[in-house]
Amino acid sequence: MKLALFSDVHGNRFALEAVLKDIERYKPDALANLGDQVWGAADPAGAWTLQQSLGAVTVRGNTDDMLSTQFDSLDERAHAFGSWLRSKLPYEAPSELAELPTTAELADGEVVIAHGALTDPLSALLFNFSEKGLSQKPDAALLEQAQTFPNAKVFVVGHTHREVLRSLSGTQFINVGPVSRYLDGYFVARWLLLEKQGEHWDIQFKRVPYDISKAVTWALEQSPFGKEERSMLEQSS
Repeated sequence: MKLALFSDVHGNRFALEAVLKDIERYKPDALANLGDQVWGAADPAGAWTLQQSLGAVTVRGNTDDMLSTQFDSLDERAHAFGSWLRSKLPYEAPSELAELPTTAELADGEVVIAHGALTDPLSALLFNFSEKGLSQKPDAALLEQAQTFPNAKVFVVGHTHREVLRSLSGTQFINVGPVSRYLDGYFVARWLLLEKQGEHWDIQFKRVPYDISKAVTWALEQSPFGKEERSMLEQSS
């Protein structure tokens, strides 16, 4: 069995197209989308349409909440961006995002996906947030959360835009790199391939180049928030 998983598309159709083209080469048995689907400005409507066409197992991200259930409580700048974003998406998109689950199981429960933590898209499964930045969660804290899913061998999350693998007592905890908005200085879109090998899962982090200038050009020409999007896409240059 092969599973292809991706996270944090952030409305970047151009990066997503590159990821999906790469995924096709591996002929996975199932796709999983770990959330934060459209909160971005490099053709979010195109990115939404692509994601809806995949039949992927999908969980809810924190910016999916911002566009739906938390929209009325956003600060002024975020509300303005969210209003522009809603105007570009189908009317039903916010409600469809709100209905997505926080977690989902694949491969008879051996693989569990979430966006951030298992109970909250805004928190992180592998990290603690503080004023000093991110710090790794203790092993015991991860293993305690894993007990909620007794059949799970692999937990996969997104949210922090980092590629991380931790192996604890035979259980794999993975943070998938983002399709868009990278933090490590490499201009490539990310996804994850899981392949069942006997009783174990082979884990492969994938990186896919794409023409980031096209995404930036679209944002600058089509969105009043294009400069902010360019900054996020090029901040590691």
